[in-house]
Amino acid sequence: MVGKEKHLEGQVALVTGAAKRIGRSVALRLAAEGADVTVNYQSSRAEAEAVVREIQALGRRAIAVQANVAQRADVQKLFGAVDAEFKRLDILVNNAGMFFTARFEELTEEQWDKIMNANLKSQFLCAQAAAAVMKRQGWGRIINISSLGGILAWPAFTHYCVSKAGVIMLTKCLARALAPEILVNSVAPGTTQFEGEAPDQEYIARAPLRRTGTGEEIADAVAYFAKAEFVTGQVLAVDGGRMLT
Repeated sequence: MVGKEKHLEGQVALVTGAAKRIGRSVALRLAAEGADVTVNYQSSRAEAEAVVREIQALGRRAIAVQANVAQRADVQKLFGAVDAEFKRLDILVNNAGMFFTARFEELTEEQWDKIMNANLKSQFLCAQAAAAVMKRQGWGRIINISSLGGILAWPAFTHYCVSKAGVIMLTKCLARALAPEILVNSVAPGTTQFEGEAPDQEYIARAPLRRTGTGEEIADAVAYFAKAEFVTGQVLAVDGGRMLT
């Protein structure tokens, strides 16, 4: 962020899965840019409340709301809480999701459904709820967190790759469906690591920049899309060049 100008002053953001990792970084960055933030979490209550305190220390308003965003009833509850507290919604960051390995030959139907619900259905449900609010306002930004796995084929993560490829196509369809009032874009992180995690040496060796990413770097891309005025339907890979190799 250049200087101390708060580009998102007066705006309200909702970040799903914001208690930890990328979601936490995004929530803090949007708050630093001036937005009030709803911190959604599913089970990490203590961590979500800690993020709220960090946002409040920046001088912004924040609430933590528990919801499983793969369930419509929970999504309705979540958006009801946002409306009750802030009376508007300007930015939705669809970040909640999961990641686990499974050989295709051994992948179960339950595992397939679990990751599709967490990674793709959740974004559909939240985008649909957000669109209703943003259309009434005549303005809004939806930013979907996809993945490099939605662009590259990783055989040990077929279920995950398919879910994130779905997020990318959802982004493009919504960009057309919701224009011109609502801009819809996606950030596709490469391997992003946090303090205490062992370095992904294989990724580091293959990425031209010879390192993994940080939560702050993903948040930079989200902040760009939150402020963009003439960009929609785009996917920005934040991956140290890994997509090239």
